[in-house]
Amino acid sequence: MTQESERRLKVLVTGGTGYIGSHTVVALQQQGFEVVVIDNLSNSHSDVINRIGKITGTKPEFHEFDLVDRQETDLFFTQNPDLAGIIHFAAYKAVAESMSDPLMYYSNNLVSLMNILEAMKNHGIVNLVFSSSCTVYGQPDELPVNETAPVKAAWSAYGSTKQMSEEIIRFSVRAYGIKSIALRYFNPVGAHQSALIGEFPRGIPNNLAPFITQTAIGLHDQLNVFGSDYNTPDGTAIRDFIHVVDLAEAHIAAVDRMIGNRTKADYEVFNLGTGKGYSVLEAIQAFEKVSGRKLKYRFVDRRQGDIEQLWADTAYANKELGWKAERSLEDMMDSAWKWEQALANEKS
Repeated sequence: MTQESERRLKVLVTGGTGYIGSHTVVALQQQGFEVVVIDNLSNSHSDVINRIGKITGTKPEFHEFDLVDRQETDLFFTQNPDLAGIIHFAAYKAVAESMSDPLMYYSNNLVSLMNILEAMKNHGIVNLVFSSSCTVYGQPDELPVNETAPVKAAWSAYGSTKQMSEEIIRFSVRAYGIKSIALRYFNPVGAHQSALIGEFPRGIPNNLAPFITQTAIGLHDQLNVFGSDYNTPDGTAIRDFIHVVDLAEAHIAAVDRMIGNRTKADYEVFNLGTGKGYSVLEAIQAFEKVSGRKLKYRFVDRRQGDIEQLWADTAYANKELGWKAERSLEDMMDSAWKWEQALANEKS
């Protein structure tokens, strides 16, 4: 535990009942931070707060409202002037949905961020860790992609909102004396080892792992594999899958770096991945191995907005954050499957 966190510093986590947010809240509490959560529950459940309490022994303070509401957001910050930092997850995040309703994504993702930055400026809060995405790279010219690679034209409205968000933060840092670290995630997979929290999307999942586990448990007849004609060894898209607990731990390293005044610039960017690319079929095979179940799947057309292949160069994050992803693809699939089975047991 760091000296700073021993003083019970308070950190706000927006979107803290969501998938990555909830795991990060657990990691923060386990490192001694006091955590406050804001979430509008548009794609999550309030019961996650109770589940976090079961894991850590402490339920985080929870506020249910929408950060797009400027007055509500400012009121919260007025009542919570002692925040050491903010981790901003709250955003819509489905690539396919962003293509069918881009204006919903721009209005939600950008306005909520601007309201937070405005409140930080007005209330003297300095430190922001931003949940960004590898989608900002588009389809890179070289792989693995590092943080100095050019940000190319976005392939989806979701990716576009992440690009724009980074630009908004970059100029706000310059103008208002704020510090920020943008963490560009690759593809989070898996669940907490307790099987009390995990990925629990509403409706049909947009991400691969919950679609796999829900199919295996019998919630779907078969798994759709989007695209079989990519220029990859087995024809399916390649991604850098990272265990969500590894990802959560990187946020602790980023917060510690900021509150410990160890940043080398007021705005920093880090890739969070494993540095390895796996195809969709390899991910399916890893699940089949750890679960002992054969999956029924079919190939369907590519999804609009999906890129062909992407994985991270993580050397910079490994060196500067003192962090490295440790868990394997099989670990990810095993924990995701245990989480899915735990959900099924709760319902039975």
